[in-house]
Amino acid sequence: MSEPDARRWKDIHARLAAVTDRIDSGFAPDIAQQREILHQRAQTLARPPESETKPSSLDVVVFTLGKERYAVESSFVDEVQPLEAMTKVPGVPSFVTGIMNLRGTMLTLLDIKEFFDLPRSGITDVHKIIIVRNKDVQAGLIADKLIGVQTIPIGDLQESLPTLTGIRADYLRGVTAGCLVILDLQKLLGDERLTIKHTTA
Repeated sequence: MSEPDARRWKDIHARLAAVTDRIDSGFAPDIAQQREILHQRAQTLARPPESETKPSSLDVVVFTLGKERYAVESSFVDEVQPLEAMTKVPGVPSFVTGIMNLRGTMLTLLDIKEFFDLPRSGITDVHKIIIVRNKDVQAGLIADKLIGVQTIPIGDLQESLPTLTGIRADYLRGVTAGCLVILDLQKLLGDERLTIKHTTA
């Protein structure tokens, strides 16, 4: 056997012997290794939990109210329906337009133009109902015209505009540079004045 081969075999035998010793000792670390392991564990425990990654954009359903464009986050939207049969309900606030039967569930219809004190042009059968939900609260928002779904970068949102005053400012999620008003639907549906309830027929 040549000298290099002899050295290689000697090295292999030495490493095998070291592994055997670790097996015999149950892989027990020495004092220095124990201290290092405990130090690493302490650092791991002291590290603050990583925060969830915040989304960089919002998917929204865009619609018009009069001459203005509004949007709600698509995560709150169940579906969109044409405005067809609607039943008036006496003794309710003016922004509660009525109720409609949605597959056996009585759905409250909200005219948010009335709620926001915007100019009204009358409701016709070309209007759309955007059915929204937050937890156990469901309602139908009456929209003049449905535009579609868009993705809005969160970094493009502004807090407000000088023209957005009064009650609209209270339910604002943000405004884009193109003057698209994104509503805070969670806050809107949580308003006590709406007191939306639905029952199964």
